[in-house]
Amino acid sequence: MTLQKAVFNPGINREGTDYSNEGGWFDVNLVRFRKGYPEKFGGWTKNTANTFLGTCRALHPWVALEGTKYLGLGTTFKYYIEEGSNFNDVTPIRTTTAAGDVTFAATDGSSTITVSDTAHGAVKNDFVTFSDAVSLGGNITADVLNQEYQIVSVTTDTYTITAKDTNGDTVTANSSDTGNGGSSTVGTYQINVGLDVYIPGTGWGLNGWGEGTFGSATALSVVNQLRLWTHDHFGENLIMNVRGGGIYQWTENNGTNTRAVDMSGISGANLVPTVGLQVITSEKDRHLIVLGADPLNDAGTARTGTVDPMLIAFSDQEDNLQFEPLITNTAGSLRLSSGSSIIGAVKSRQEILVWTDTALYSMQFVGPPFTFAVNLVNEGTGLVGPKAAVTAPSAIYWMGYNNFYSYNGSVQTIPCNVHNYVFNDINLVQSFKINAFTIADKNEVGWFYCSSSSDEIDRYVIYNYMENLWTYGQLSRTAWLDAGIENFPRAVNGGYLYQQEIGFDADGSPMTNVFIESSDFDIGEGDQFTFIRRIIPDFKFIENENNGSINIVVKTRNFPGDSLTTNSTNEISETTQQAYVRGRARQMVLRFESNDDADNDGNLGIGWRLGATRIDIKPDGRR
Repeated sequence: MTLQKAVFNPGINREGTDYSNEGGWFDVNLVRFRKGYPEKFGGWTKNTANTFLGTCRALHPWVALEGTKYLGLGTTFKYYIEEGSNFNDVTPIRTTTAAGDVTFAATDGSSTITVSDTAHGAVKNDFVTFSDAVSLGGNITADVLNQEYQIVSVTTDTYTITAKDTNGDTVTANSSDTGNGGSSTVGTYQINVGLDVYIPGTGWGLNGWGEGTFGSATALSVVNQLRLWTHDHFGENLIMNVRGGGIYQWTENNGTNTRAVDMSGISGANLVPTVGLQVITSEKDRHLIVLGADPLNDAGTARTGTVDPMLIAFSDQEDNLQFEPLITNTAGSLRLSSGSSIIGAVKSRQEILVWTDTALYSMQFVGPPFTFAVNLVNEGTGLVGPKAAVTAPSAIYWMGYNNFYSYNGSVQTIPCNVHNYVFNDINLVQSFKINAFTIADKNEVGWFYCSSSSDEIDRYVIYNYMENLWTYGQLSRTAWLDAGIENFPRAVNGGYLYQQEIGFDADGSPMTNVFIESSDFDIGEGDQFTFIRRIIPDFKFIENENNGSINIVVKTRNFPGDSLTTNSTNEISETTQQAYVRGRARQMVLRFESNDDADNDGNLGIGWRLGATRIDIKPDGRR
């Protein structure tokens, strides 16, 4: 027998076939590469048991001058600011009715309340808070009415809600509920919610750019489209923007029990854009920048209220409320020329990179009289979605429609060994959901995306930029923040905020379907059968090393077109010296997979790292 060392080429390679990639890794899930060797992904745990409403696709951290840490979360339904472990609802208010404009009607035996408010402007799932209502006479008391509700259905002048008590339990009206809530009821409406899916044919391009007033039911470009928030801090205050909609400011001094407000209505605001596609601050020179802003009218006295998808407006230096261009300030605007719409932008050390659907621009502060200079960097390298670019320590990385790119003074296409695997099985209709992320201490950048059979994030692809290696897997995270203000990366999914890369559990449960699988290998040119008798494993556990185990699976086939057959599965612990197996075929595959808590003793958190496994293998005839 001959011991053959099985050290496979690092990184996943899916550009060829299982057999043509002999000596490499071919399939993987929740495994990364570090120093050329595979190791299990870090785990995750809930940051808090508290939840938020809607799908969060935007996170932004910042620290106030006195040291308070904040995290902004923009969801399909609301905007929250996390302080400590609490999600504080700071969603802006769209409108507040006059007293008596809102009335109620109940039906005996039903929990559905019909609310009348002429031209309310609400859409399904909007939130409204009632105040100063009186009892309808029975179970629908004043306490039941005077609280926040999410709207169930709408017509032009009415909508319905489901009655609840102050604990959130459903309340059913009785025969005494014949009143209308009195003549003093006030309805306070939060800005319209957005959708959780991108719908082709609506939004930008339908009925003109930004047609309809933001916050109204006719603003199809905002209300009937995927809800994406952008945000950045200007000093201690947070500036936020619904893509295609309004621009708001939350003032830190006012506390988390106050809401964000429309910036154009703040005292001292002068020609602040009323709509935009993205907000971003230029930190070194202290300007607020609105991408896709509404332009000034011909007289220069007001904003038009309609998104100009290629216009960039910027405030005066140190004054985010002053947007009127004057010879005495640095406010102004400029328009890009290549493409049809600005998709997104990120900051780097000396510049802001701005992508349209077809090109990349560099925006740099140059001072008066032009304030900013914009240079076309490259055409044909557009951004696939507003969140698909990220700044890493080494460069800026982004996903285009058919390639991955980097920028560090010039644009480079990144050679990708999983290119076809990703781009042949991606749902580009939902490309605006793609979010780029970094894990700097692992030298990784990556992208969460929707596979072709899914309308929601279900996969990721990762590039190790120091080792030029790729890996991929299945995991749903709709937004991600790298470690920085906090010690661990944070991410969101399903209404929860998670700490990532902490331990090796999936929020207190075993991580499932963790594996890495080799390409087919043989002896010589594959003209002989191969017999494998035993495996001498080489790996180490990173945590719980005395209780951990992994499985080594041997698969075989005789011809590339055959299906793989599993010959053996062996549980391997830290003290296992060798595993005896029996396999005979022309081609073989080795698979290493997690076996977390196989004995159900509660010992989770098992991390592992592979080394150089040896195989007892020999030729075994030509039949």
